[in-house]
Amino acid sequence: MSVYSLKMRASRQNGLQAEHVSGAEKILAEEELPEQMQGLLERALHHAKGKADFVNMKIEAIDQSKLQYIDALPVSTHPVSSPAEGRDFILSVLEALGIHNGPAIMEHFKDTYGMRGAMLLDVDTLERLEPDHSRGIRATYMDAEHSLGRTAAAGKNHFQEAIVLASKVLHAPHIIAEICMSDDPDYITGYIATRKTGYVRITKMKEMGCPDGGRIFLYRGDRNDVAACMDYLEKQRVLVRHVPLTPAGDEVNITSPWAVYEKILQDKRQKHLYRETQEIATVQAPHIICRQKEQLLLASNNYLGLIDHDEVKAAAVAAVQKYGTGSGGARLTTGTLTIHNELERQLADFKGTEAAILFNTGYMANVGIISALGIKGSIIFSDERNHASIIDGCRLSHAKTVIYRHNDMHDLEEKLKLYAPCQGLIVTDAVFSMDGDIADLPQIMELAARYKVLTMVDEAHATGVIGETGRGIVEHFALKQKPDVLMGTLSKSLASEGGYACGSQLLIDYLRNTARSYIFSTSLCPAAIAAADKALSILRREPERVRKLRDNTAAFCESLQRNGIDASSESAIVPIILGDEKLAMMAAAELQQKGIFLSAIRYPTVAKGEARLRAAIMATHSKEELRDCARTIAEVITRTKLSLR
Repeated sequence: MSVYSLKMRASRQNGLQAEHVSGAEKILAEEELPEQMQGLLERALHHAKGKADFVNMKIEAIDQSKLQYIDALPVSTHPVSSPAEGRDFILSVLEALGIHNGPAIMEHFKDTYGMRGAMLLDVDTLERLEPDHSRGIRATYMDAEHSLGRTAAAGKNHFQEAIVLASKVLHAPHIIAEICMSDDPDYITGYIATRKTGYVRITKMKEMGCPDGGRIFLYRGDRNDVAACMDYLEKQRVLVRHVPLTPAGDEVNITSPWAVYEKILQDKRQKHLYRETQEIATVQAPHIICRQKEQLLLASNNYLGLIDHDEVKAAAVAAVQKYGTGSGGARLTTGTLTIHNELERQLADFKGTEAAILFNTGYMANVGIISALGIKGSIIFSDERNHASIIDGCRLSHAKTVIYRHNDMHDLEEKLKLYAPCQGLIVTDAVFSMDGDIADLPQIMELAARYKVLTMVDEAHATGVIGETGRGIVEHFALKQKPDVLMGTLSKSLASEGGYACGSQLLIDYLRNTARSYIFSTSLCPAAIAAADKALSILRREPERVRKLRDNTAAFCESLQRNGIDASSESAIVPIILGDEKLAMMAAAELQQKGIFLSAIRYPTVAKGEARLRAAIMATHSKEELRDCARTIAEVITRTKLSLR
């Protein structure tokens, strides 16, 4: 059996600096390489520290006769309740080893943050021994023995990889201890490893979401042997025997197949990421009843206030009277009613395209469109902050997905250049749902024409919101040329439910024959179709609703700014960035107690450390209540921040 070393290093550009994202290595049988490479690539592209824009993989044949087999260090766990308690425990272990300068050693730890390797520290003189202090020293060429022949490539087993590393490090000449804290924001556990104690897992070395991390190898011995120590760490091929997959007590519970899922939920609760529904007992007007209390609603997508419009409700009732409650089948069997075709014609006319096609939801529209257009051999260029439905559409397609930095046209062009010429599709939100900003469509269209690729824009939060008459992003920028795909929803400004795509007749014919979420779904019910059709006619008749929405958003942002909150928006979505997940949750809960329903948005909807309150403005709000609300929001945020200090 041929054996190979596989190494992955991933980074992303942050200004002029290349910022480390992820690294891993394995020793593999030849047949394992493709699957394991794919698994490491997935890790690099979907990491908690961000999406890598540079991934390097190195494959190297290994002479099996030169492989060294060593036993894993014995493992124990030391539970602590805080990072300070974890640090104190490390100092006690060092003291027991006769190392009395533990605090000075720990002071060096902050110098390891951002290093790609470890610090090699003389335990007695505190002199750094690695030749390159910015890079550090890297222990490489190692894996767990039982990993040969493994079948799963997904996921990072922090624990197992740490045992392998620590076991090799403690076998190096004159290394007497290793101290480590992961730089993964999702992983708060660290360890100290010594020959005397073995590998001691410390349950909390930092707070959740903290990106800091590093490692120190403690050296005590003849300085003439430093080169031999580094040579072992960096070049000796090692397989570690008897490496446990999980810490003691975390093994798979074979008596309860649900135990692993319960643990996932417990972790979400601990990280303030657990979600629950909130029951609303009234129509989603500016004021609602939630938890038996009247509240000002600042979280609804009912941007134009048409959900409870008398004409919209009457149209839905009339459709039920005429067609019944259900559509009876999929669109390509018995599920196409006269009103389905009529709404498609009206949407195409409103958007100024040749044709349109309906989907059951906006999510299903994006998944269906992108997976159909993303044929094998093609390239999808997707903004890094696109909606989850776009991301899932890319994943379900047969295309290669290339992520460009948010609204960064220079980065987009660089990636288009890299793959040109290609069968390509640029896809972006028109209004980004968590930030409220607008895509640079003029530049996207120019780049698409230059590199001869298609364009798709998700107008879920743009239709009825931007553009003088609510026609969306093309009207907003007064463009003559339209994107190839104008996707949108019926569930926001159009007061119903469903999704759609507008474009050329060729596009629509192609989607009817290839988009699986269209072909294999029962079509939208008559009430939803009729409600959306009537809402669209009201939008055309009363464009002043769009202007009122715009004025309300401006008044709300101005009031927030006057009260010390940095907030602005070009759309109906106003993000109030707080950063900390706990702060966002506490502020939203207190606001609800004060009668303001405002959503707290956190990971994974937004990146870690970017938690926020997300306000959604409606045309039917009054300026007075929005100004009062802004003042209360500012007071609650200030008070909550103080309470967390």
